[in-house]
Amino acid sequence: MAENALIVGAGSGLSASLARLFAKEGMGVALAARNADKLGALAKETGARVFACDAAKRADVEALFAAAGPLDIVVYNPSARARGPIAELDPDEVLKALIVSCYGGFLVGQQAAKRMLAQGHGSILFTGASASVKGYAQSAPFAMGKFGLRGLAQSMARELAPKNIHVAHFVIDGGIRRVGADDPRANTRGPDGTLEPDAIAANYLHVHRQHRSAWTWEVELRPWVENF
Repeated sequence: MAENALIVGAGSGLSASLARLFAKEGMGVALAARNADKLGALAKETGARVFACDAAKRADVEALFAAAGPLDIVVYNPSARARGPIAELDPDEVLKALIVSCYGGFLVGQQAAKRMLAQGHGSILFTGASASVKGYAQSAPFAMGKFGLRGLAQSMARELAPKNIHVAHFVIDGGIRRVGADDPRANTRGPDGTLEPDAIAANYLHVHRQHRSAWTWEVELRPWVENF
């Protein structure tokens, strides 16, 4: 029986690579984003269903899962950040960053877990960043959100793995190459200085397909020339 995948926070880059790979592997793909109109071309290419969803809103997330049906793999990609000196940060912008990066992950993870517990299997994959493990200067809100998302993933993994639900967190330590667009990071750092989104997607699929005798809860991915 074909598997079904849901990618929350879909767009270009990693999400598009995941959608293409999952579709190539015969999965039914669902894409969710606040602005669903931007997903038309990707949906046509992959045969994906498209849903409008603000992952930071409980009602939106509950409606999304009610409409999406049975799911074997759920990926949470959204994040938000507010930059600046700690003394000058706008508290409202900080709250927004936390809600999108972390609370939205909880809402999606909870709905995915409810359904996967009922069906007895599934994978829930969270996209992290360098900020998941390192708090950079003038980037406290992003670190707060990503640290929180990592804690959520770790807690869920410990709770749900014995129930045959694979929860994993991906530390994407570096910039992701923008496909089909001028990318100043790639131009500055050279072809090896950024992560290829297709290569990242292949690792997500690999983790989803790991034998349950050898599951991992966290993967770090970075260009081979990246310092860490």
